[in-house]
Amino acid sequence: MISHSCFAVQPWTLHENELRLDILPQSESVFALSNGHIGWRGNLDEGEPHGLPGTYLNGVHELHPLPYAESGFGYPESGQTVINVTNGKVMRLLVNDEPFDVRYGRLRSHERTLDLRSGLLRRVCEWTSPAGCTVRVTSTRLVSFTQRAIAAVAYEVEPLESDVRVVVQSELVANEQLPHKSGGDPRVAAALEDVLTPEEDFASDMRLRLVHRTETSGLRVGSAADHVVHGPESTVTGAESGENVARLTVTSQLSPGQPLRVEKLVSYGWSGVRSLPAVRDQVDAALAGARTAGWQGLVDAQRSYLDAFWSRADVEVDGDAEIQQAVRFALFHVLQAGARAEKRAIPSKGLTGSGYDGHTFWDGESFVLPVLTYTSPSAVAEALRWRQETLPAARARARQLGLRGATFPWRTIDGSECSAYWPAGTAAFHVNADIAEAVVRYVAASGDTDFERETGVEILVETARLWHSLGHHDHHGTFHFDGVTGPDEYSAVTDDNLYTNLMAQSNLRAAADAVERYGAQAAALGVGDEEAAAWRDAADAVAIPFNEALGVHEQSAGFTGHQLWDFGATRPEQYPLLLHFPYFDLYRKQVIKQADLVLAMYKRGDAFSEEQKERNFAYYEQMTVRDSSLSACCQAVMAAEVGHLQLAYDYTGEAALMDLEDLENNTRDGLHIASLAGTWIALVAGFGGMRHSDGTLDFSPTLPDQLRRLTFAVQILGRRLRVEIESTSVTYTLLEGEPLRLLHCGEPFTAKAGSPRTHRLRSHPPRTRPEQPAGRRPARRH
Repeated sequence: MISHSCFAVQPWTLHENELRLDILPQSESVFALSNGHIGWRGNLDEGEPHGLPGTYLNGVHELHPLPYAESGFGYPESGQTVINVTNGKVMRLLVNDEPFDVRYGRLRSHERTLDLRSGLLRRVCEWTSPAGCTVRVTSTRLVSFTQRAIAAVAYEVEPLESDVRVVVQSELVANEQLPHKSGGDPRVAAALEDVLTPEEDFASDMRLRLVHRTETSGLRVGSAADHVVHGPESTVTGAESGENVARLTVTSQLSPGQPLRVEKLVSYGWSGVRSLPAVRDQVDAALAGARTAGWQGLVDAQRSYLDAFWSRADVEVDGDAEIQQAVRFALFHVLQAGARAEKRAIPSKGLTGSGYDGHTFWDGESFVLPVLTYTSPSAVAEALRWRQETLPAARARARQLGLRGATFPWRTIDGSECSAYWPAGTAAFHVNADIAEAVVRYVAASGDTDFERETGVEILVETARLWHSLGHHDHHGTFHFDGVTGPDEYSAVTDDNLYTNLMAQSNLRAAADAVERYGAQAAALGVGDEEAAAWRDAADAVAIPFNEALGVHEQSAGFTGHQLWDFGATRPEQYPLLLHFPYFDLYRKQVIKQADLVLAMYKRGDAFSEEQKERNFAYYEQMTVRDSSLSACCQAVMAAEVGHLQLAYDYTGEAALMDLEDLENNTRDGLHIASLAGTWIALVAGFGGMRHSDGTLDFSPTLPDQLRRLTFAVQILGRRLRVEIESTSVTYTLLEGEPLRLLHCGEPFTAKAGSPRTHRLRSHPPRTRPEQPAGRRPARRH
């Protein structure tokens, strides 16, 4: 058995065979459970010790003032921060009056296992109290995919050597004390404490309930719990509640071989408009539904849900056990982030931690939604409907900035802009095109014309209006977007960022096409033929910066003329650069935080020749430092396309192990959901060579020498397709559905159920590996 970090490498589980308090915050993120609505960090059942206690409800946040040294027109006034809501995980244990705390007594063994097929987190430990009493504690935890408002714990304690008296305290706890933010790292959340104002507490028989309200955002949060207790006849229970704690106390006298088991069902609900009685009834009703199913019913339903998911989403990697485990871990957490979000955002950390204050960014549409589009498309429709519901705020923001249409926020929870740093916030208009691209991709992959008509058209129209009002024609007729920030946040407020320009071009054309298909919807939005024609004219004239002398595209106009960053004088401990150098210095140099133009070549490959892709890739490799977890997977995709297979393999490993090996030293704040999604992107779009254009999937697969086989499944237009790549050939198998037209290396063929089609892999001529900045070369995989 191989191991990386502290986790054993196994194909379907993540197993920790000892408790290491020094990396407890990281493991809490890795072992987090979620369904997109509820998030439970992988805290120990007893509540302490902890790195970062975390129970989150998607969308529940508090507002706080944004301080400015100097105010400016258009600056957002309020920040938004995800809050730690009522903790229903807590199961405290006393053994002969001594609290079970892993820091005291003797922890004889401690194992935790996250099973990716069952969706269960299981913990088994043996502990000897300071007085010498030894017990085995077993807990199993789930957050339900099938019952959106429900999470559950089964907690069992058994004496191993002598009779003991045990007390289990099952609690709902609000306003837990949080660790304070340290450093000045902008990626860490603001620490807001005591943000929940108590409104109601209740305890009776086996049931508990707390209702709280946030003071400024005005959100009402309810939680309730019910229990089933299995133990000897001597077992007694009692319930009590206060403003911030509701508790069921279970007391029992146990002998060796005689366990006490407490099954706890927890429901959550929240609203910004419903009354206290309505929220109370909401959580009580959810709890009643869960009680009907029971613990085992929830477990069985969880397994059935995941069986269906893996049948349409699994990726098999033969030749690299670490990446095999990592891609399944990634898919599981991407599913957890979005499965039941249902008209809520998908935060960049999912619901695994409070990093980035729980905000959603452009990486949701650009990295996470592509994976869900081909594995769980219903989640994508819901995420984009949330964007549609935030259009009033986006329109108001556009008007504030003197623009037409809608300007979606750079970072947000509720749909309003809350970035206090406008060069990387307000000026990063590409988020609008990223959302539009997600709409087009989802419709092309699902064939969901009802969604396109009811949701897609409005988003495409309003974003096209933004682009047309943001840009301008020069005296030559070329259409420019000046003063914008692309994906590379080390190059802000530039003219004609190529990624932005190309994505805006696609957005304008897609909107014009949608207006033609849905005239009635367009007319209701006030779009006429003249406006749509103006969008097409602008798209056709978009500026494409290119340096003729170097023979490469420019990331933005004039970028290749900037001074090169002095990588040789930059010490390893000075990365990420944003924490050690002023943005002013970064903005005027050729240094790139994350793939920008390289990402454009992946997203808009049709805009570049093969030679241009190769030259561009080599040029921008030498200045990309990957201070963002979003970069490695994009570089992996393009490295594979231009034939640098070992480099692509190295980057795939970096994306895959971002959190399992804590490569950026901040997994403690939550997982990098987009980087996890990037593991799938690197394998499927990189080595699988999958592109989706003009309504057709096109594959140009290839494999590095280290991999013997790569197999993946995708959902497309109601069909399920399996692609199996080996060293010299690829086989396409339509597992279900009507015949499907596909492309292999640009050549069309039709896949039919029951008739696999095999093609030879393309070959790559030997290429000189491009250089990376000093000290920033990815770790070589063998």
